[in-house]
Amino acid sequence: MSPVLVLLVSFIFLLIIGVPIAFCLGISALLTAFNMGLTPLVIAQRIATGIQPFPLIAIPLFVLAGAIMSKGGVAKRIVDFAYVIVGPFRGGLAMVNCIQSMLFGGVSGSAIADISSTGPIMIPMMVKKGYDREFSTSITVASATQGIIIPPSHNMIIFAMSAGGVSIAKLFLAGYIPGIMVGLSLMIASYIIAVKRGYPREKRPPLGESLLIIKDGILSMLAAIIIVGGIAFGIFTATEASAIAVLYAAFLGIVVYREMSIRDLWPIILDSVKTISTVLFLIGSASAFGWIMTYLHVPAIVTNLFLGLTDNRVILLLLINILLVCLGMVMDVAPLIVIVTPVLLPVVQSLGLSATTFAIVLLLNLGIGLTTPPVGTGLFVGCSVGKTTMEKIAKSTIVLWPAMIIVLLLITFVPWFTTFLPSLIK
Repeated sequence: MSPVLVLLVSFIFLLIIGVPIAFCLGISALLTAFNMGLTPLVIAQRIATGIQPFPLIAIPLFVLAGAIMSKGGVAKRIVDFAYVIVGPFRGGLAMVNCIQSMLFGGVSGSAIADISSTGPIMIPMMVKKGYDREFSTSITVASATQGIIIPPSHNMIIFAMSAGGVSIAKLFLAGYIPGIMVGLSLMIASYIIAVKRGYPREKRPPLGESLLIIKDGILSMLAAIIIVGGIAFGIFTATEASAIAVLYAAFLGIVVYREMSIRDLWPIILDSVKTISTVLFLIGSASAFGWIMTYLHVPAIVTNLFLGLTDNRVILLLLINILLVCLGMVMDVAPLIVIVTPVLLPVVQSLGLSATTFAIVLLLNLGIGLTTPPVGTGLFVGCSVGKTTMEKIAKSTIVLWPAMIIVLLLITFVPWFTTFLPSLIK
């Protein structure tokens, strides 16, 4: 059997029977190596090599920083900050959900961390005020996808490594405008839904209380400003920035807000290690899988396949977006980035898209995938937090997809949205 068929058939079969995605990637790569007569040590070496790049150290530290922020009261203060800004509008709590995801995504860098941290705050609050539980959960899940795009995003670091050393600073800067666009589009959709369903307005807190909330909110968001600003202006690297994020998060939680103690750090670290181990194993296995694909010239085959379908740039980019959304429905974000980047990057570059623009297009597609069945991780976490079922939340999320898809198309066909901020910094 052809090695390419062995790779793809074994991977799809293992995925269908429910084998964890990291093992699917590693086992299919190993079976293909046997089929080609390669020593199994090659796969082991590729797994080890995949997690060796020094910038990957930033991922565990950003994950740890997000966990400390969740425990230390940062999430609650960001929710309160958003409440002051947009609460008085029709459907204000839904907009608060979008704003807090925009802001919390800028300090945690994770959609799942956003849902887990702010979902238990926002969903019961919205239900109590008369919002449908399904809509409350779906807007929480959909808005959390901003955490993948708005820096500091550890998924951008994975893309930078997979693409062969794209500037992390440029990727971080490229994510701001698209991330804000996603948030604004979901706010507009929330307002329209709120008007149709008669969702309420909220009262803004008194002036003194509002000023105190704003002060605490700015302190929480300062982490994102320090991290991205420091990287963009060359003050420190992404790895150093992740360490600073951990220290700042601990300082806020222990010293400023006093919602955690030094003793709380150890269980937070243990929980973070579990998450980090899973992520790094995924990256390593996906690296071996990607190396096998490159060895078999799959990227060149895919490039020729796409370019042979049509010479219409618009149709090709639409097909690539459809492919990425479909892949995001059945696979997790990190392994897809490692697998897809070396395959599709040459295709989109031949169509005139930069690696920076493709990174945001890829991440937004995979973010939409988090909100779609059957394997949307965001949906599963949302169901757990919102105490609802996959069927109900999936139906409710459909009305929010058009807002996200419009932003995706704008970013795909108008590169200015992703290139403007990076062009300001040399």
